[in-house]
Amino acid sequence: MAQKIRDAKGLLRSVPKPGEKITPAEGERNVLITSALPYCNNVPHLGNIIGSTLSADVFARYNRTRNWRTLYICGTDEYGTATETQALKEGLTPRQLCDKYNATHVETYKWFELQFDYFGRTSTPLHTEIAQEIYMNLAKNGFLERLEKEQTFCEGCSKFLADRFVEGTCPHCGSDDARGDQCDVCGRTLDAVDLINPRCLIDKSHKVATRTTAHMYLKLDALQPRTEEWIKKSWKEGRWSPNAVVNADGELIDARLKAGLRPTPVTRDLSWGVPVPRLEGKEHEGMENKVLYVWFDACIGYPSITANYTPEWKQWWFNEQNVRLYQFMGKDNVYFHTIYFPSVQIGDGRPWTMLHHLSTTEYLNYEGGKFSKSHNRGVFGPAARETGIPPSVWRYYLISARPETADSMFSWADLIAANNNVLLKNFGNFVNRALKFVVAQYDGIIPDGGDAPGPLSPNDEHDAEFISDINILLKEYIDAMDAVKLRLGLHTVMAVSARGNLYLQSSGLNKALMAEKPKRCAQVVSRALNLIYLLTALVHPFMPATEAAMLEQLNAPPRAVSEVLSNDLLAGHSVGKPDHLFKPIDEKMADVFREKFGGNKPKEDALAQAADATHVVPGMSKRKAAAAKRAADKNAATAAAGGEQPKSAEVLAWEQKVAEQGEVVRELKAKTPKTPELEQEISQEVEKLKKLKAELAELAKSA
Repeated sequence: MAQKIRDAKGLLRSVPKPGEKITPAEGERNVLITSALPYCNNVPHLGNIIGSTLSADVFARYNRTRNWRTLYICGTDEYGTATETQALKEGLTPRQLCDKYNATHVETYKWFELQFDYFGRTSTPLHTEIAQEIYMNLAKNGFLERLEKEQTFCEGCSKFLADRFVEGTCPHCGSDDARGDQCDVCGRTLDAVDLINPRCLIDKSHKVATRTTAHMYLKLDALQPRTEEWIKKSWKEGRWSPNAVVNADGELIDARLKAGLRPTPVTRDLSWGVPVPRLEGKEHEGMENKVLYVWFDACIGYPSITANYTPEWKQWWFNEQNVRLYQFMGKDNVYFHTIYFPSVQIGDGRPWTMLHHLSTTEYLNYEGGKFSKSHNRGVFGPAARETGIPPSVWRYYLISARPETADSMFSWADLIAANNNVLLKNFGNFVNRALKFVVAQYDGIIPDGGDAPGPLSPNDEHDAEFISDINILLKEYIDAMDAVKLRLGLHTVMAVSARGNLYLQSSGLNKALMAEKPKRCAQVVSRALNLIYLLTALVHPFMPATEAAMLEQLNAPPRAVSEVLSNDLLAGHSVGKPDHLFKPIDEKMADVFREKFGGNKPKEDALAQAADATHVVPGMSKRKAAAAKRAADKNAATAAAGGEQPKSAEVLAWEQKVAEQGEVVRELKAKTPKTPELEQEISQEVEKLKKLKAELAELAKSA
């Protein structure tokens, strides 16, 4: 198909060549993006994803649509007590546990279409090397000191026990299963030595005593004046999002800062971690058998993971003049990124690239409560795919509900409404209507509407208001995204598509317009398709798969964001085959999903659990719906009598897919004349239907 696209510098998106490593360049905008490293002892839930990785991915993709040099890195945080204790529970070594959960994280993020430039892990030789170098620099610069404290010691294991390896009776509420760091019953923070009748988690028959041990501490108190000065400067220049360290007026409000920072330990008595480097001097004696505290080395994962991506990592991490660092995290990680790690960087003494913009979120809760892995409540890991809802819809809904200033609530009903009412009826309708018209009326070739290549005039004779409105919305979009106001940016994208719908409606785009005013009709079509092409770049950060589908239908390459509406797809350009970007989701599926992901609770009777078939297959005739209803009632009754079980959410979702694909096949078979091309298309769609039916049969067997 012929492509006719305006030849202009910066119009198309710059895409790195395969294998090309991204490095900063002087005189250009260089953006370094990190999301909080997920801890590698569990699977992420939706709140984790929106809190850091998805938000950072959206921002990274936006920067790429501006053709800025952008590096987005992340990885699993793998060392520490939590890993050792989880490995103990699962009967694995810490390395085996990290391999297992790293793969789960990679699989989950891949399904959600997160485009890291590199996703690594902290248990690498380069991480050890960089963390040890920072430790040695802190020692050389006088910011480490040796302090002694009492710690629990297992006489059976012959070793000191980290907090989470000890449990016992809470000294405050008397609960018998308090951990060494916290009591989950009364919520008090504890010191393991205060537990009554302490027990070793490895072997509860072992005797646990209290002994004195030495650790190295970071002198946060000595670094505090410089850290506070840096916080005030960076907060102002980078326009941090609201957080618990500094308020909107630039006043330091963190309780630890106000009370005065105290020395904090940087070593631990564990085996799984970065070994403490051997240093000369009496104060370092006995440290060689310890490891670096996970909270000390976790943030070092950012530069170390970058080092695993490219040997030129220092161009990113020691280049504050040319690189802006944006960091994304949930609110519980703010202290470590705004006080703790910056203090480490300052104490290290080298010219680090330090935090420019902090983007934090509050908590995403689940259906009136909280996500809970232990109670299987909420959507964890790759389970989102079991719903049959595409990643684009998940991404759209999660960003639209992003808890930027207050906690927000995940709701199945809201997610389905977002798909049906916003994506389908607004965004998808605009794109499909315009493309179908040009294919049906102009044989898929953009007509000559009289516009010259380049920006459209806001003083246009017919469309001055439309062009001005779009340009205003573009400025609002760019301002929002530059300021990392992602939810507002997404809202603006939908406002652009809504304005496109209004344009088609007010212009009266139909066959009559084409017959009576052919030049005006061609102009409306051309301008509508150019707006759709611009929308591909605007929607890319939020729904990359949707953008890819739009580009295929437009027969156009990925483009950059522009500041004004322009004539970029020129007359004579051939478009592809129009197709619906989104499918309807039956509202009753909310009940099915709510049941599946609602957590461990008593099962309702089989009749109540069974889903009405009319809730699953949209667009049925009344006769077929009634027959399906009778079949569903019969199945439910059989289940209630002890027969087969009610259908699972996966089976119901796949039944909906089979029904939709069946409708596609029926529509194609009804077309005439039967050309070889049509017969081939029918054959391909029938194969898809067969595959879906086979998958449904397998799901039904395993349900």
